[in-house]
Amino acid sequence: MDRDRRFERHLLGLNAILLVLVAALALWTIWTVIPKPWRGLAPDAEQRPVAARGDLADIEQTTIEIFRTASPSVVHITTLVTAAGPFSLDVQQIPQGTGSGFVWDKDGHIVTNHHVISNASGAVIVLADGSNWQGRLVGSYPAKDLAVLVIDAPANLLHPITVGSSADLRVGQMALAIGNPFGLDQTLTTGVVSALNREMESIPGRVIRNVIQTDAAVNPGNSGGPLLDSAGRLIGVNSSILSPSGAFAGIGFAIPVETAAWVVGELLARGRVRRALLGIAVHVQPLPSRLAAKFGVTQRTCVAVAAVSDGSPAAQAGLRTGDLILELSNQPIANPSALHRALRRVSPSERVSLRVARAGATQQIEVMTREAA
Repeated sequence: MDRDRRFERHLLGLNAILLVLVAALALWTIWTVIPKPWRGLAPDAEQRPVAARGDLADIEQTTIEIFRTASPSVVHITTLVTAAGPFSLDVQQIPQGTGSGFVWDKDGHIVTNHHVISNASGAVIVLADGSNWQGRLVGSYPAKDLAVLVIDAPANLLHPITVGSSADLRVGQMALAIGNPFGLDQTLTTGVVSALNREMESIPGRVIRNVIQTDAAVNPGNSGGPLLDSAGRLIGVNSSILSPSGAFAGIGFAIPVETAAWVVGELLARGRVRRALLGIAVHVQPLPSRLAAKFGVTQRTCVAVAAVSDGSPAAQAGLRTGDLILELSNQPIANPSALHRALRRVSPSERVSLRVARAGATQQIEVMTREAA
């Protein structure tokens, strides 16, 4: 009996020793496997030195300078609509949407897109210094998606944008956009001119031609802001994007500055755009060297009349489908853009002279234009 008790005590002792060994092994495993955050601390270690940055790259310096000089011209636009308040029948103005714009002159004129201010009853313009101003509509031209507002800010707060040219743009040159995407004011994005002579549709369904395509990011809120070249000059007005998702997908469109300048000039002069109408559809037409020499012109292309609207000034003057337009009022017409630019200098109800090639010979056709609807 005593022997059995001694055996049991001996067995319990062995079990206890075994448990202690297992526990020790487990603790050792935990100690070696689990990371210990306090390892590697060196209280007396010296801080690593900061490497010298050196000079910024030329492209960085250019971008910084462009933003420094151009951003004061860019404004944030909040449009308002008149509606009853949520807890009363009192009519008040409430925010509708946001967009961008830029200062055109010291008189307080602000250029933006028509679709930014469309259907709005008012607008609040925030200048680069953070001051708020009530904007009044001078006029808009939906066919080119452009509008002009005016604010009563003092001249010292107004920084007109530097106007450039889009006629000599080349694919691949730098393009920079400044605006207020998603309400984030004074945002700069950079890219290149991706393509030229694109077309996009305006709100009335009319086609805007000669549009600039860029991969500088253009997002909701950028509309109406400036597209700049590497000299910080305005080359276009950012207007829309092409995206299956609604977010920027690398394809943005800007209205050329020449178009914007013409529209703004018309709106400032009379509050609306008056455009001379011929009533034709045209396309570019190659002009062989022998025909150019025969007709006495230097350009290698012209425009061909693709269609003539019934009852239009062109139809009444006898213009026909297939006619080649070489000149308008002694100005060479090498492509549809040249024709549109020439017509901008013509007032509605003004007579113009077209030099037209037909059946291998040229003739002058006088057309009395009328105002386009």
